[in-house]
Formats: sequence, structure tokens, C-alpha cells
Amino acid sequence: MQSIEDKVIVITGASSGIGASAARKLAQLGAKVVLAARREDQLKALVEEIGGNAMYVVTDVAKRADLGNLIQQAITKFGHIDVMWNNAGIMPISFFEEGHVDEWDKMIDINIKGVLYGINAVLPHMIERGEGHILSTSSVGGLKTSPGIGVYSGTKFAVKAIMETLREEVAQTIKVTTIYPGATKSELGHDITSPKIKGLYGNLTNMPKLDEEAIANAVIYAISQPDNITVNEVVVRPLGQTR
Repeated sequence: MQSIEDKVIVITGASSGIGASAARKLAQLGAKVVLAARREDQLKALVEEIGGNAMYVVTDVAKRADLGNLIQQAITKFGHIDVMWNNAGIMPISFFEEGHVDEWDKMIDINIKGVLYGINAVLPHMIERGEGHILSTSSVGGLKTSPGIGVYSGTKFAVKAIMETLREEVAQTIKVTTIYPGATKSELGHDITSPKIKGLYGNLTNMPKLDEEAIANAVIYAISQPDNITVNEVVVRPLGQTR
């Protein structure tokens, strides 16, 4: 495997969960990490924990200008970007009949537009350098849907389509990887307001779940491959999860 040391890695959704876990592990391996999220207090604490090879930029991925600013600040600080990981996402799932349209809009803005804005912001830089690696977090919900997750699943299917098309367009020079996590111990789903979902699944704790580190390890595997090898898709489920 190729060394991760000195790679400059930008991570959105980095203030908690799998983004924060991966940032810690990547920094331990010698990477320079640029952490992006909306919650400055958590970003600041994480950078202080990691040390000098980390910086943060307060970023709302639903705002295109914020992604442009994130990439520019990363380049200003570290000179270039090797890896861009579009990891930010939300999951306020509900049934269509409940009509939680505002939540649908938020998922579309963050889960789809956030990925598109991230790609748009970093791609010219990587094309100019003739190298780079773009990752995005989809979900096993982006491979198979089920009742109650229609809009969330739709956004994650969109990530799959976006990333596969990107791969076909830039496969000669830039690596493209889509990560499909199964149920994971994280804040994802904490914003569920649907009474019907809560009635069926409770607070989503009564199911097998991956540790955040499992997804961090998958990302490390993907970005540590030799220059002539690209890992296009990684699906990681906890033992016992069937969907």
C-alpha cells in the first residue's frame, strides 16, 4: 500500500461521526487534514486534539460559495489537495404520506448538492495537477430502498449516479471512490421527527451497527492504494444487517 503521509485530505462532515474518526486516523498516519462542517466549536476542538497537521474551515455544504472557500483555504495553507471526501449528510427519514417536505429539501441540499458543489470546487484543481482522488459517502440506502427512506434513499442513489459518471469522465487521471456504509454509530438520524418512523424503529438503536472506525478504515484502504489502482466502490455493513 502507498503511504498516506503528507497527503492533503479535505473532509466535509468532519465535526463528528465517521468524518471525525477518519480525520484522527489519517492524521496519525501523517496526513494533513482539512476539516469542514458547520459546528465551529467541534471543529476547533478536533483540530486542537489532532495538532499542527490539521486545520478547519466552517462550511455549509449546501452553499456553493462555502465549498469554494474551503478549497481555496486548503490550497493556501497546504499548497494543493490530494483527496476530497464529500462526507456530509443528513437522514431525517419519514414516510411520504407524512409530507415532511422541508426535510426533503434539506436532504437534497446537503446530500446531493453538497456532493456536487464539492466536486465542482475541487475538480479544476485536480485536473490542472493531473492527479487527485474524490470520494463521496453514499449509503447502503443508495443500493436498495425500503419503506420510510424514499427521499433519503433517492439522494444516496443520486450520489451513486453522480460518482459513477464522474469516474467515467475522469478515469484517466483522477481516482473516484463511493463509500456505502451500513448502519453506523453516529449522529446520522438524530434529526428524525417522523412519529411513524419512531413508532416502527424507535431511536434506531436496536440494530447492529458499525463502529465509526470501520468506515475510516475503508477510506484509508481506498486512498492508500498505489497510483495505478483505484478502488471505485466500498460497501461496509455490520454483521447481521441484511439490507
